[in-house]
Amino acid sequence: MSQSEKEIFEASMSSCGGSEPIALQVVDDSMEPEFKRGNIIILDSSAPVSHECYVVAMIENGPIFRQLLIDEGRYFIQPLNEAYMHERREIKFEAIHSRVVQQASPNGQRKERKHYL
Repeated sequence: MSQSEKEIFEASMSSCGGSEPIALQVVDDSMEPEFKRGNIIILDSSAPVSHECYVVAMIENGPIFRQLLIDEGRYFIQPLNEAYMHERREIKFEAIHSRVVQQASPNGQRKERKHYL
């Protein structure tokens, strides 16, 4: 995520209520094949997280979109694209910002929407 994208994300977090949904665009291919570059994801910070759900977590470089894995009380985030699997990492639960609850293609076709709750 570029510096300007981080600033936009952080500004949207501070201007929205804690449970307001937020829409973001997928900017790379690290979450393919499930999430293609350019698709829109809807985040809900009040949605419960669970093993293998998709989340945005806050790490030292800023927000990151990944799949959450929970193993014996430990939390890990990882990309879906095998080419990025070296980026798998352990995080603290507090780093989880929000859960992805919906995905849509940028062309807006209703049949291409997916829900994740």
